[in-house]
Amino acid sequence: MYIGDYLARRELYSPEKLAFIDAGKSPEWRLTFHEANQRANKLANWLKSQGIGKGDRVAILAKDGYEHLDLFFACSKLGAIHTALNWRLSWHELLEIFQYTNPKILVFSDDFKESVSNLTDHYSLITIHLDGNGVKDSRPFEFTLQSASDSAVTCEDLEAEDIAALIFTGGTTGLPKAAQVSHRMIAWNTLNTVIHDVTHNDVYLNVFPMFHTGGLFVYTLPQVIFGGTTILIRAFDPEQVLTLLEREKVTIFAAVPTMYQMLTTAPNWESVDLSALRFCTSGGAPLPVPLVEKYTKEKNIRFKQGFGMTEFGPGIFALAPEDAIRKAGSIGRPNFFVDAKIVDEQNQFLGPNEAGELVLKGPSYSSGYFNNPEASKDAVDERGYFHTGDVAQYDDEGYFFIVDRKKDMFISGGENVYPAEIEKVLYQHSAVHMCAVIGLPDPKWGEVGKACVVLKPNQSTTEEELLKFMTERLAKYKVPKSVSLMEALPISAAGKILKRELRDQFTKGD
Repeated sequence: MYIGDYLARRELYSPEKLAFIDAGKSPEWRLTFHEANQRANKLANWLKSQGIGKGDRVAILAKDGYEHLDLFFACSKLGAIHTALNWRLSWHELLEIFQYTNPKILVFSDDFKESVSNLTDHYSLITIHLDGNGVKDSRPFEFTLQSASDSAVTCEDLEAEDIAALIFTGGTTGLPKAAQVSHRMIAWNTLNTVIHDVTHNDVYLNVFPMFHTGGLFVYTLPQVIFGGTTILIRAFDPEQVLTLLEREKVTIFAAVPTMYQMLTTAPNWESVDLSALRFCTSGGAPLPVPLVEKYTKEKNIRFKQGFGMTEFGPGIFALAPEDAIRKAGSIGRPNFFVDAKIVDEQNQFLGPNEAGELVLKGPSYSSGYFNNPEASKDAVDERGYFHTGDVAQYDDEGYFFIVDRKKDMFISGGENVYPAEIEKVLYQHSAVHMCAVIGLPDPKWGEVGKACVVLKPNQSTTEEELLKFMTERLAKYKVPKSVSLMEALPISAAGKILKRELRDQFTKGD
Protein backbone atom coordinates (compact mmCIF):
# COMPACT_ATOMS: atom_id res chain seq x y z
CA MET A 1 0.00 0.00 0.00
CA TYR A 2 1.75 3.10 -1.25
CA ILE A 3 0.95 6.77 -0.91
CA GLY A 4 -1.55 6.84 -3.77
CA ASP A 5 -3.41 3.69 -2.74
CA TYR A 6 -6.14 5.46 -0.77
CA LEU A 7 -8.72 2.68 -0.91
CA ALA A 8 -6.35 -0.15 0.07
CA ARG A 9 -5.33 1.80 3.17
CA ARG A 10 -8.94 2.54 4.09
CA GLU A 11 -9.98 -1.08 3.42
CA LEU A 12 -7.36 -2.19 5.94
CA TYR A 13 -9.05 -0.17 8.68
CA SER A 14 -12.76 -0.51 7.83
CA PRO A 15 -13.38 -3.02 5.00
CA GLU A 16 -17.13 -3.51 5.54
CA LYS A 17 -18.04 0.10 6.27
CA LEU A 18 -20.35 1.76 3.75
CA ALA A 19 -18.10 3.95 1.62
CA PHE A 20 -20.18 5.18 -1.32
CA ILE A 21 -23.77 5.48 -2.46
CA ASP A 22 -24.35 6.29 -6.12
CA ALA A 23 -27.92 7.58 -6.06
CA GLY A 24 -27.73 8.42 -9.76
CA LYS A 25 -27.89 4.70 -10.63
CA SER A 26 -31.08 2.66 -10.85
CA PRO A 27 -30.96 0.63 -8.68
CA GLU A 28 -28.59 2.62 -6.48
CA TRP A 29 -25.06 1.37 -5.92
CA ARG A 30 -23.97 0.92 -2.30
CA LEU A 31 -20.28 0.00 -1.98
CA THR A 32 -18.17 -0.88 1.04
CA PHE A 33 -14.51 0.11 1.13
CA HIS A 34 -13.63 -3.52 0.33
CA GLU A 35 -15.89 -3.55 -2.74
CA ALA A 36 -14.65 -0.15 -3.88
CA ASN A 37 -11.02 -1.26 -3.60
CA GLN A 38 -11.73 -4.43 -5.58
CA ARG A 39 -13.17 -2.33 -8.42
CA ALA A 40 -10.19 0.04 -8.34
CA ASN A 41 -7.73 -2.88 -8.48
CA LYS A 42 -9.53 -4.37 -11.47
CA LEU A 43 -9.55 -1.13 -13.41
CA ALA A 44 -5.92 -0.44 -12.48
CA ASN A 45 -4.89 -3.87 -13.76
CA TRP A 46 -6.72 -3.31 -17.04
CA LEU A 47 -5.20 0.17 -17.48
CA LYS A 48 -1.78 -1.32 -16.77
CA SER A 49 -2.38 -3.93 -19.49
CA GLN A 50 -2.93 -1.05 -21.90
CA GLY A 51 0.43 0.46 -21.06
CA ILE A 52 -0.79 3.09 -18.60
CA GLY A 53 1.81 3.95 -15.99
CA LYS A 54 3.21 6.72 -13.87
CA GLY A 55 2.51 10.18 -15.25
CA ASP A 56 0.15 9.06 -18.05
CA ARG A 57 -3.11 10.97 -18.37
CA VAL A 58 -6.45 9.14 -18.40
CA ALA A 59 -9.47 11.35 -19.16
CA ILE A 60 -13.14 11.09 -18.31
CA LEU A 61 -16.05 12.99 -19.87
CA ALA A 62 -19.20 12.08 -17.96
CA LYS A 63 -21.88 13.34 -15.62
CA ASP A 64 -21.30 12.51 -11.97
CA GLY A 65 -21.25 8.82 -11.11
CA TYR A 66 -19.10 6.37 -9.20
CA GLU A 67 -17.04 5.61 -12.33
CA HIS A 68 -15.25 8.94 -11.75
CA LEU A 69 -13.93 7.50 -8.49
CA ASP A 70 -13.21 4.09 -10.03
CA LEU A 71 -10.91 5.94 -12.42
CA PHE A 72 -9.38 8.27 -9.84
CA PHE A 73 -8.46 5.44 -7.45
CA ALA A 74 -7.20 3.20 -10.28
CA CYS A 75 -5.00 6.01 -11.60
CA SER A 76 -3.69 6.70 -8.10
CA LYS A 77 -2.61 3.06 -7.72
CA LEU A 78 -0.60 3.33 -10.96
CA GLY A 79 0.76 6.84 -10.44
CA ALA A 80 -1.24 7.89 -13.51
CA ILE A 81 -3.02 11.24 -13.67
CA HIS A 82 -6.80 11.43 -13.45
CA THR A 83 -8.02 14.04 -15.95
CA ALA A 84 -11.70 14.93 -15.53
CA LEU A 85 -13.09 17.05 -18.36
CA ASN A 86 -15.72 19.73 -18.06
CA TRP A 87 -18.66 18.22 -19.93
CA ARG A 88 -20.09 21.68 -20.55
CA LEU A 89 -17.27 22.44 -23.00
CA SER A 90 -17.71 22.16 -26.74
CA TRP A 91 -15.70 19.50 -28.55
CA HIS A 92 -13.54 22.25 -30.08
CA GLU A 93 -12.56 23.36 -26.56
CA LEU A 94 -11.95 19.78 -25.47
CA LEU A 95 -9.72 19.17 -28.49
CA GLU A 96 -7.51 22.07 -27.44
CA ILE A 97 -7.21 20.51 -24.00
CA PHE A 98 -6.36 17.11 -25.50
CA GLN A 99 -3.63 18.64 -27.62
CA TYR A 100 -1.64 19.85 -24.62
CA THR A 101 -2.51 17.19 -22.01
CA ASN A 102 -2.27 14.19 -24.43
CA PRO A 103 -4.51 11.64 -22.68
CA LYS A 104 -4.08 8.03 -23.79
CA ILE A 105 -7.53 6.78 -22.77
CA LEU A 106 -10.95 8.49 -22.59
CA VAL A 107 -13.91 7.23 -20.55
CA PHE A 108 -17.21 8.83 -21.57
CA SER A 109 -20.95 8.59 -21.08
CA ASP A 110 -23.56 8.45 -23.82
CA ASP A 111 -24.60 12.09 -23.21
CA PHE A 112 -21.38 13.16 -24.93
CA LYS A 113 -21.25 10.57 -27.71
CA GLU A 114 -21.43 13.20 -30.46
CA SER A 115 -18.60 15.28 -28.95
CA VAL A 116 -16.44 12.17 -28.55
CA SER A 117 -17.11 11.14 -32.13
CA ASN A 118 -15.92 14.56 -33.30
CA LEU A 119 -12.91 14.39 -30.99
CA THR A 120 -11.78 10.98 -32.18
CA ASP A 121 -11.91 12.20 -35.79
CA HIS A 122 -9.09 14.58 -34.83
CA TYR A 123 -7.31 12.78 -31.98
CA SER A 124 -6.45 9.10 -31.65
CA LEU A 125 -6.90 7.32 -28.30
CA ILE A 126 -8.60 4.33 -26.64
CA THR A 127 -12.24 5.05 -25.74
CA ILE A 128 -14.43 3.36 -23.12
CA HIS A 129 -18.17 4.05 -22.89
CA LEU A 130 -20.16 3.94 -19.66
CA ASP A 131 -23.56 3.35 -21.26
CA GLY A 132 -25.26 3.16 -24.65
CA ASN A 133 -23.38 1.78 -27.66
CA GLY A 134 -20.43 4.15 -27.55
CA VAL A 135 -18.60 5.22 -30.67
CA LYS A 136 -16.58 3.25 -33.21
CA ASP A 137 -14.18 0.81 -31.50
CA SER A 138 -15.08 1.97 -27.96
CA ARG A 139 -15.31 -0.65 -25.20
CA PRO A 140 -18.01 -1.00 -22.50
CA PHE A 141 -16.71 0.21 -19.13
CA GLU A 142 -18.27 -2.31 -16.77
CA PHE A 143 -17.38 -5.33 -18.91
CA THR A 144 -13.82 -4.04 -19.29
CA LEU A 145 -13.43 -3.51 -15.54
CA GLN A 146 -14.94 -6.86 -14.53
CA SER A 147 -12.79 -8.77 -17.03
CA ALA A 148 -9.57 -7.79 -15.21
CA SER A 149 -7.86 -9.24 -12.16
CA ASP A 150 -8.54 -7.77 -8.71
CA SER A 151 -5.00 -8.44 -7.52
CA ALA A 152 -3.35 -5.51 -5.76
CA VAL A 153 -1.43 -3.15 -8.01
CA THR A 154 0.63 -0.18 -6.88
CA CYS A 155 3.26 2.25 -8.12
CA GLU A 156 6.25 1.51 -5.92
CA ASP A 157 8.20 4.66 -6.74
CA LEU A 158 5.30 7.09 -6.22
CA GLU A 159 6.23 10.15 -4.15
CA ALA A 160 4.17 12.82 -2.41
CA GLU A 161 5.08 15.37 -5.10
CA ASP A 162 3.82 13.18 -7.94
CA ILE A 163 0.63 14.38 -9.62
CA ALA A 164 -2.68 12.65 -8.88
CA ALA A 165 -5.04 14.75 -11.00
CA LEU A 166 -5.41 17.67 -13.36
CA ILE A 167 -8.20 20.12 -12.59
CA PHE A 168 -8.90 22.75 -15.22
CA THR A 169 -9.24 26.41 -14.38
CA GLY A 170 -10.81 28.87 -16.76
CA GLY A 171 -8.40 30.29 -19.26
CA THR A 172 -7.61 33.93 -18.59
CA THR A 173 -5.73 33.84 -21.90
CA GLY A 174 -8.40 31.92 -23.79
CA LEU A 175 -7.27 28.35 -23.00
CA PRO A 176 -8.03 26.57 -19.71
CA LYS A 177 -4.97 25.86 -17.56
CA ALA A 178 -4.58 22.49 -15.83
CA ALA A 179 -3.71 22.81 -12.15
CA GLN A 180 -1.56 19.89 -11.02
CA VAL A 181 -2.97 18.30 -7.86
CA SER A 182 -0.23 16.34 -6.11
CA HIS A 183 -0.65 13.61 -3.50
CA ARG A 184 0.99 16.02 -1.06
CA MET A 185 -1.67 18.64 -1.80
CA ILE A 186 -4.44 16.09 -1.17
CA ALA A 187 -2.95 15.11 2.18
CA TRP A 188 -2.59 18.67 3.45
CA ASN A 189 -6.07 19.62 2.25
CA THR A 190 -7.41 16.64 4.19
CA LEU A 191 -5.64 17.82 7.33
CA ASN A 192 -7.08 21.32 6.89
CA THR A 193 -10.53 19.79 6.32
CA VAL A 194 -10.34 17.54 9.39
CA ILE A 195 -9.36 20.48 11.57
CA HIS A 196 -12.32 22.20 9.94
CA ASP A 197 -14.55 19.65 11.77
CA VAL A 198 -14.83 16.38 9.86
CA THR A 199 -15.14 13.12 11.81
CA HIS A 200 -14.78 9.38 11.09
CA ASN A 201 -18.57 8.92 10.96
CA ASP A 202 -19.74 11.71 8.70
CA VAL A 203 -22.09 11.19 5.76
CA TYR A 204 -21.51 13.65 2.94
CA LEU A 205 -23.71 14.33 -0.09
CA ASN A 206 -21.76 15.68 -3.08
CA VAL A 207 -23.61 17.89 -5.57
CA PHE A 208 -20.58 19.42 -7.28
CA PRO A 209 -19.44 18.20 -10.71
CA MET A 210 -16.62 15.69 -10.39
CA PHE A 211 -14.51 17.68 -12.84
CA HIS A 212 -14.43 20.45 -10.21
CA THR A 213 -12.06 20.63 -7.30
CA GLY A 214 -15.29 20.89 -5.28
CA GLY A 215 -16.47 17.49 -6.49
CA LEU A 216 -13.29 15.51 -5.96
CA PHE A 217 -11.36 17.26 -3.24
CA VAL A 218 -13.42 19.50 -0.92
CA TYR A 219 -14.94 16.64 1.08
CA THR A 220 -14.94 13.49 -1.12
CA LEU A 221 -11.25 12.56 -0.73
CA PRO A 222 -11.05 13.61 2.94
CA GLN A 223 -14.10 11.40 3.55
CA VAL A 224 -12.30 8.40 2.02
CA ILE A 225 -9.14 9.03 4.02
CA PHE A 226 -11.16 9.46 7.22
CA GLY A 227 -13.53 6.58 6.52
CA GLY A 228 -16.86 8.39 6.10
CA THR A 229 -19.64 7.76 3.59
CA THR A 230 -20.00 9.80 0.39
CA ILE A 231 -23.19 10.01 -1.68
CA LEU A 232 -23.10 10.89 -5.38
CA ILE A 233 -25.91 12.06 -7.65
CA ARG A 234 -25.89 12.41 -11.42
CA ALA A 235 -26.95 16.06 -11.50
CA PHE A 236 -28.32 18.59 -9.04
CA ASP A 237 -32.03 17.98 -8.45
CA PRO A 238 -33.41 19.92 -5.45
CA GLU A 239 -36.16 17.43 -4.60
CA GLN A 240 -33.79 14.43 -4.82
CA VAL A 241 -31.16 16.24 -2.74
CA LEU A 242 -33.63 16.95 0.07
CA THR A 243 -34.90 13.36 -0.03
CA LEU A 244 -31.35 11.99 0.27
CA LEU A 245 -30.40 14.41 3.05
CA GLU A 246 -33.28 13.03 5.13
CA ARG A 247 -33.16 9.35 4.13
CA GLU A 248 -29.41 8.85 4.51
CA LYS A 249 -29.12 11.10 7.58
CA VAL A 250 -26.49 13.24 5.89
CA THR A 251 -24.28 15.09 8.39
CA ILE A 252 -22.29 17.38 6.02
CA PHE A 253 -23.56 19.15 2.93
CA ALA A 254 -21.90 21.74 0.68
CA ALA A 255 -23.31 23.80 -2.18
CA VAL A 256 -23.25 27.24 -3.76
CA PRO A 257 -25.81 29.94 -2.84
CA THR A 258 -27.83 29.38 -6.02
CA MET A 259 -28.37 25.73 -5.03
CA TYR A 260 -29.38 26.65 -1.48
CA GLN A 261 -31.92 29.06 -2.92
CA MET A 262 -33.32 26.36 -5.25
CA LEU A 263 -33.71 23.89 -2.37
CA THR A 264 -36.11 26.25 -0.59
CA THR A 265 -38.49 26.16 -3.57
CA ALA A 266 -38.50 22.35 -3.93
CA PRO A 267 -41.90 20.68 -3.34
CA ASN A 268 -40.61 18.74 -0.30
CA TRP A 269 -38.86 21.69 1.43
CA GLU A 270 -41.63 22.20 4.00
CA SER A 271 -41.83 18.54 5.05
CA VAL A 272 -38.19 17.40 4.89
CA ASP A 273 -36.36 16.56 8.13
CA LEU A 274 -32.78 17.91 8.05
CA SER A 275 -32.02 17.35 11.72
CA ALA A 276 -29.07 15.01 11.02
CA LEU A 277 -27.05 17.79 9.39
CA ARG A 278 -24.23 18.95 11.65
CA PHE A 279 -23.49 21.87 9.32
CA CYS A 280 -23.74 23.10 5.74
CA THR A 281 -20.92 24.76 3.86
CA SER A 282 -21.48 27.44 1.24
CA GLY A 283 -18.92 28.73 -1.24
CA GLY A 284 -18.56 30.36 -4.62
CA ALA A 285 -20.17 33.64 -3.54
CA PRO A 286 -21.33 35.26 -0.27
CA LEU A 287 -24.40 33.60 1.21
CA PRO A 288 -27.23 36.18 1.57
CA VAL A 289 -28.19 36.83 5.21
CA PRO A 290 -31.96 36.31 4.55
CA LEU A 291 -31.17 32.83 3.21
CA VAL A 292 -29.07 32.01 6.30
CA GLU A 293 -31.92 33.21 8.50
CA LYS A 294 -34.47 31.11 6.57
CA TYR A 295 -32.42 27.91 6.97
CA THR A 296 -31.76 28.67 10.63
CA LYS A 297 -35.38 29.47 11.46
CA GLU A 298 -37.11 26.76 9.41
CA LYS A 299 -34.57 23.89 9.54
CA ASN A 300 -32.20 24.80 12.38
CA ILE A 301 -29.21 24.63 10.01
CA ARG A 302 -25.74 25.85 10.97
CA PHE A 303 -23.84 27.40 8.06
CA LYS A 304 -20.14 27.62 7.35
CA GLN A 305 -19.03 29.98 4.62
CA GLY A 306 -16.07 28.59 2.70
CA PHE A 307 -13.61 29.96 0.19
CA GLY A 308 -11.30 27.94 -1.97
CA MET A 309 -9.72 27.72 -5.38
CA THR A 310 -8.51 25.06 -7.75
CA GLU A 311 -4.83 25.94 -7.38
CA PHE A 312 -4.77 26.06 -3.58
CA GLY A 313 -6.35 23.74 -1.06
CA PRO A 314 -9.12 23.83 -2.21
CA GLY A 315 -10.03 24.58 1.40
CA ILE A 316 -8.47 27.99 2.22
CA PHE A 317 -10.86 29.97 4.42
CA ALA A 318 -13.77 29.08 6.69
CA LEU A 319 -16.36 31.20 8.49
CA ALA A 320 -17.73 29.49 11.59
CA PRO A 321 -21.53 29.11 11.96
CA GLU A 322 -21.68 31.47 14.93
CA ASP A 323 -20.22 34.20 12.70
CA ALA A 324 -22.51 33.63 9.69
CA ILE A 325 -24.64 36.69 10.42
CA ARG A 326 -22.25 38.76 12.58
CA LYS A 327 -19.59 38.61 9.84
CA ALA A 328 -21.91 38.34 6.83
CA GLY A 329 -19.98 38.80 3.61
CA SER A 330 -16.72 37.54 5.11
CA ILE A 331 -14.95 34.45 3.76
CA GLY A 332 -13.76 33.81 7.31
CA ARG A 333 -10.29 33.15 8.61
CA PRO A 334 -7.54 31.06 7.00
CA ASN A 335 -7.58 27.32 7.60
CA PHE A 336 -4.92 26.04 9.98
CA PHE A 337 -2.09 25.38 7.53
CA VAL A 338 -2.74 28.36 5.24
CA ASP A 339 -0.77 31.60 5.44
CA ALA A 340 -2.84 34.45 3.97
CA LYS A 341 -1.58 37.99 3.46
CA ILE A 342 -2.68 41.19 1.69
CA VAL A 343 -0.13 42.99 -0.50
CA ASP A 344 -0.03 46.31 -2.34
CA GLU A 345 1.10 47.00 -5.92
CA GLN A 346 4.75 46.87 -4.76
CA ASN A 347 4.11 43.45 -3.17
CA GLN A 348 4.49 44.85 0.37
CA PHE A 349 2.37 43.39 3.17
CA LEU A 350 -0.60 45.50 4.28
CA GLY A 351 -2.29 45.73 7.66
CA PRO A 352 -5.92 45.44 8.82
CA ASN A 353 -8.61 47.23 6.81
CA GLU A 354 -6.25 47.93 3.89
CA ALA A 355 -7.37 46.57 0.52
CA GLY A 356 -4.86 44.81 -1.69
CA GLU A 357 -4.26 41.51 -3.47
CA LEU A 358 -4.83 38.30 -1.52
CA VAL A 359 -1.73 36.07 -1.56
CA LEU A 360 -1.41 32.58 -0.09
CA LYS A 361 1.34 30.28 1.06
CA GLY A 362 1.30 26.78 2.49
CA PRO A 363 1.68 23.04 1.82
CA SER A 364 -1.73 22.68 0.16
CA TYR A 365 -0.66 24.67 -2.92
CA SER A 366 -0.76 22.87 -6.25
CA SER A 367 2.33 21.99 -8.27
CA GLY A 368 1.74 24.71 -10.83
CA TYR A 369 0.11 24.26 -14.22
CA PHE A 370 0.61 21.24 -16.46
CA ASN A 371 2.87 21.85 -19.44
CA ASN A 372 2.85 25.60 -18.71
CA PRO A 373 6.05 26.58 -16.85
CA GLU A 374 5.62 30.27 -17.62
CA ALA A 375 2.17 30.48 -15.99
CA SER A 376 3.43 28.36 -13.07
CA LYS A 377 6.32 30.74 -12.48
CA ASP A 378 4.20 33.88 -12.83
CA ALA A 379 1.66 32.68 -10.24
CA VAL A 380 4.15 32.64 -7.35
CA ASP A 381 6.38 35.48 -6.14
CA GLU A 382 9.97 35.31 -4.88
CA ARG A 383 8.75 34.71 -1.30
CA GLY A 384 6.70 31.71 -2.37
CA TYR A 385 3.27 33.37 -2.17
CA PHE A 386 0.62 32.42 -4.72
CA HIS A 387 -1.10 35.52 -6.15
CA THR A 388 -4.84 34.91 -6.33
CA GLY A 389 -5.84 37.99 -8.32
CA ASP A 390 -8.54 38.74 -5.74
CA VAL A 391 -8.63 42.12 -4.01
CA ALA A 392 -9.32 41.56 -0.32
CA GLN A 393 -8.80 42.95 3.15
CA TYR A 394 -9.05 41.67 6.72
CA ASP A 395 -10.50 43.33 9.79
CA ASP A 396 -9.05 43.74 13.30
CA GLU A 397 -10.29 40.27 14.27
CA GLY A 398 -8.56 38.57 11.34
CA TYR A 399 -11.68 37.97 9.23
CA PHE A 400 -11.05 38.31 5.50
CA PHE A 401 -13.38 39.95 2.97
CA ILE A 402 -13.20 39.81 -0.84
CA VAL A 403 -13.47 43.39 -2.08
CA ASP A 404 -13.13 42.92 -5.82
CA ARG A 405 -11.48 40.71 -8.40
CA LYS A 406 -8.23 41.83 -9.90
CA LYS A 407 -8.86 39.33 -12.65
CA ASP A 408 -11.89 39.67 -14.90
CA MET A 409 -13.38 36.35 -13.76
CA PHE A 410 -16.93 36.29 -12.49
CA ILE A 411 -18.92 33.46 -10.89
CA SER A 412 -22.24 32.38 -12.38
CA GLY A 413 -24.17 29.67 -10.55
CA GLY A 414 -20.97 28.54 -8.85
CA GLU A 415 -19.05 28.27 -12.14
CA ASN A 416 -15.97 30.41 -12.78
CA VAL A 417 -16.42 32.27 -16.06
CA TYR A 418 -13.40 33.86 -17.71
CA PRO A 419 -14.25 36.71 -20.11
CA ALA A 420 -11.05 36.18 -22.14
CA GLU A 421 -12.37 32.81 -23.32
CA ILE A 422 -15.63 34.39 -24.51
CA GLU A 423 -13.92 37.41 -26.05
CA LYS A 424 -11.61 35.10 -28.00
CA VAL A 425 -14.67 33.51 -29.62
CA LEU A 426 -16.37 36.86 -30.30
CA TYR A 427 -13.29 38.11 -32.13
CA GLN A 428 -13.68 35.19 -34.54
CA HIS A 429 -16.91 36.79 -35.80
CA SER A 430 -16.26 38.75 -38.98
CA ALA A 431 -18.31 41.78 -37.85
CA VAL A 432 -16.76 42.26 -34.40
CA HIS A 433 -14.25 45.09 -34.09
CA MET A 434 -13.90 45.30 -30.30
CA CYS A 435 -15.56 43.50 -27.41
CA ALA A 436 -15.56 43.18 -23.64
CA VAL A 437 -17.42 40.67 -21.47
CA ILE A 438 -18.40 41.62 -17.93
CA GLY A 439 -20.28 39.95 -15.08
CA LEU A 440 -23.43 41.65 -13.79
CA PRO A 441 -25.41 40.88 -10.61
CA ASP A 442 -28.25 38.40 -11.01
CA PRO A 443 -30.69 37.27 -8.28
CA LYS A 444 -30.68 33.62 -9.35
CA TRP A 445 -27.16 32.94 -10.62
CA GLY A 446 -25.18 35.46 -8.58
CA GLU A 447 -23.70 36.93 -11.72
CA VAL A 448 -24.37 36.59 -15.44
CA GLY A 449 -22.36 37.67 -18.44
CA LYS A 450 -22.97 40.63 -20.73
CA ALA A 451 -21.04 41.08 -23.97
CA CYS A 452 -20.37 44.67 -25.02
CA VAL A 453 -19.56 44.78 -28.73
CA VAL A 454 -18.39 47.43 -31.18
CA LEU A 455 -18.86 46.45 -34.83
CA LYS A 456 -16.44 47.03 -37.69
CA PRO A 457 -17.28 49.90 -40.07
CA ASN A 458 -19.81 48.89 -42.70
CA GLN A 459 -20.44 45.57 -40.98
CA SER A 460 -23.71 44.53 -39.39
CA THR A 461 -25.06 41.78 -37.18
CA THR A 462 -27.61 41.45 -34.41
CA GLU A 463 -27.48 40.61 -30.72
CA GLU A 464 -29.35 37.36 -31.48
CA GLU A 465 -26.84 36.35 -34.16
CA LEU A 466 -23.90 36.96 -31.81
CA LEU A 467 -25.54 34.92 -29.05
CA LYS A 468 -26.11 32.07 -31.53
CA PHE A 469 -22.50 32.35 -32.72
CA MET A 470 -21.23 31.99 -29.13
CA THR A 471 -23.67 29.19 -28.28
CA GLU A 472 -22.25 27.09 -31.13
CA ARG A 473 -18.68 27.50 -29.86
CA LEU A 474 -18.85 27.71 -26.08
CA ALA A 475 -20.18 25.77 -23.14
CA LYS A 476 -23.71 26.96 -22.38
CA TYR A 477 -22.85 28.40 -18.96
CA LYS A 478 -20.21 30.65 -20.53
CA VAL A 479 -22.53 32.24 -23.09
CA PRO A 480 -23.49 35.75 -21.92
CA LYS A 481 -27.12 36.33 -21.07
CA SER A 482 -27.19 39.43 -23.24
CA VAL A 483 -25.28 41.41 -25.86
CA SER A 484 -25.16 45.18 -26.19
CA LEU A 485 -24.03 46.73 -29.48
CA MET A 486 -22.18 49.96 -28.68
CA GLU A 487 -20.61 52.86 -30.57
CA ALA A 488 -17.44 52.66 -28.48
CA LEU A 489 -15.98 51.09 -25.32
CA PRO A 490 -14.41 53.13 -22.50
CA ILE A 491 -10.62 53.06 -22.95
CA SER A 492 -7.89 54.08 -20.48
CA ALA A 493 -4.88 56.22 -21.35
CA ALA A 494 -2.88 53.02 -21.55
CA GLY A 495 -5.29 51.66 -24.13
CA LYS A 496 -7.02 49.16 -21.84
CA ILE A 497 -10.78 48.64 -21.84
CA LEU A 498 -12.22 49.97 -18.59
CA LYS A 499 -14.48 47.12 -17.58
CA ARG A 500 -15.31 48.71 -14.24
CA GLU A 501 -16.89 51.63 -16.11
CA LEU A 502 -18.91 49.23 -18.23
CA ARG A 503 -20.15 47.43 -15.11
CA ASP A 504 -21.09 50.75 -13.53
CA GLN A 505 -22.93 51.76 -16.68
CA PHE A 506 -25.12 48.65 -16.67
CA THR A 507 -25.72 48.48 -12.90
CA LYS A 508 -26.87 52.06 -12.34
CA GLY A 509 -30.17 52.08 -10.55
CA ASP A 510 -29.80 48.49 -9.28
